[in-house]
Amino acid sequence: MLLVSTLFAITWAPAQVFYLIVNIHHTFTFHANFFNAILIVAYLYLCTNPFIYATKFDPVKRVLLALVPCKKYAQPSDSVELT
Repeated sequence: MLLVSTLFAITWAPAQVFYLIVNIHHTFTFHANFFNAILIVAYLYLCTNPFIYATKFDPVKRVLLALVPCKKYAQPSDSVELT
C-alpha cells in the first residue's frame, strides 16, 4: 500500500502545485503545453495502479488468476477403456 500511496503523491503533486500557483498568482503565465505534460504524468498513475494491485497484492492476484479461462487442468491418471 505504501507503493500505491507514494506513486499517487509523486504523480499528482505537480498538477496540484501548478493549480495552486495559478490560483494564488493571477499574473502567472499559463502554459498549456506544460500543464498538459503535468496532467499526462498524473494520469499515468491511473494506468499503472491496476498493474500494481495485480502484481503486488495476493488477494487481487488470486481473483485475476481465477478469471483466466485457459487454465490447464490435471488429467486423470486412470486410462479409460472404450468398449
